[in-house]
Amino acid sequence: LAPWIPVVGLEIHAQISSNSKLFSGSQVQFAAPPNSLVSFFDASLPGTLPVLNRRCVEAAVMTGLALNCSINKKSLFDRKHYFYADLPAGYQITQQRVPIAVNGSLSYSLCIGNKMSQLVTKTVRIKQIQLEQDSGKSLHDDTRCQTLVDLNRAGVGLMEVVMEPDMCCGEEAAAAVRELQLILQTLGSSQAVMAEGQLRVDANVSVHHPGEPYGVRTEVKNINSIRFLAKAVDYEIQRQIEELENGGTVLNETRAFDSKLGCTVPMRDKEGKQDYRFMPEPNLPPLILYDTKSLPANMNHQQVINIDWIQERLPDLPSVKREKLVEQYEILPEHSFTLLNEDGLAEFFESVVKQTQMKPKKVIGWILNDLLSYLKLHSLTVKESPVSSFLLADLLNLLEKKEISSTAAKRVLAELWKGEGKTPLEIVTEQKLELLQDQKELEQICQAVIDGQEDE
Repeated sequence: LAPWIPVVGLEIHAQISSNSKLFSGSQVQFAAPPNSLVSFFDASLPGTLPVLNRRCVEAAVMTGLALNCSINKKSLFDRKHYFYADLPAGYQITQQRVPIAVNGSLSYSLCIGNKMSQLVTKTVRIKQIQLEQDSGKSLHDDTRCQTLVDLNRAGVGLMEVVMEPDMCCGEEAAAAVRELQLILQTLGSSQAVMAEGQLRVDANVSVHHPGEPYGVRTEVKNINSIRFLAKAVDYEIQRQIEELENGGTVLNETRAFDSKLGCTVPMRDKEGKQDYRFMPEPNLPPLILYDTKSLPANMNHQQVINIDWIQERLPDLPSVKREKLVEQYEILPEHSFTLLNEDGLAEFFESVVKQTQMKPKKVIGWILNDLLSYLKLHSLTVKESPVSSFLLADLLNLLEKKEISSTAAKRVLAELWKGEGKTPLEIVTEQKLELLQDQKELEQICQAVIDGQEDE
């Protein structure tokens, strides 16, 4: 039989890093008391009107440029009508006809098998990036058989990044989202903390035989972990293949990933195409952006957004940072990926290198094999490490000067993990004194045996 070809496309909702919501002045704050950050507009009181947040537009333009998109100088807002108990207006303001950015690309790398040395770079096309409102949050109380609504999140600015179906497995999907997450965090356009719902992924999955049209797709909604994304996609691919090989059919439905069971479960079917009754948003004019050529001479620069001005101020993206790490410190490419994938690890590494005489190639071994292993074992972040970059550099200097052996350095590092405030030199001195004391006691015992004062 011809092999099955999986097809995976992603829709990613990233919460924009902004002090206020997309169309209101309400504050944005995670875990605030329920319904404490709700303006009249968020609650959809009659007569309230949206006012577009400049910061959200700049973040979307910045993200579009970083993802090699074309920025539309004129984009439009639309109303998407559907009933949500946690969306008081009964519609969501989004960009369906002409989004703010289109036709981009994202390059990402992943390993072949389990060998980090065999990295492969792939590219996924970005169909579009659009601005839209987030909905509120429904809290289901099964004990009391009631649902509570928190509108703090209603109206928070989102960027929806739509990726074309260019991926074929969970590992590729996870690598693409991780790279996007790093880019968003580097730009500062989104904190992209998945545990706080700032980055949520919908995965569209289908399978087909070579030469045949794409199969019926299912959508796995609201995946909030990169690890769960990989598992959900791979499970759904296998489920669809088994269903088809057993003579069944794949339903066009929305599913959810149950992380405890490790499988996807049905939520609702999508056989009947839902009519969202899109219509132009009557309360918002077209969003007009400029570049240096099109900017009118008499225009107030503070009242417009200049695409070229944002382009010139883009920071180094993760791919560029990796290249610089490899070139400057002569480390392996796969090591540069590990340094950037762990928040704060690259900065920790560079700080150690600046403070030690040891070559970066040796320092990276201590960082990845000892520091990172310990942090992961104890579920700590780099910022929570009991061993600072100064202490590790101090220890590596002792090792480089051959004042201690590698084995002794490992023992000293084990003491440093205890976080007792001692320096490596103090620990080395204590260990030497203990060793001398042990030797003295051993000599006394041996002498006593020789003198016949103790039995062997």
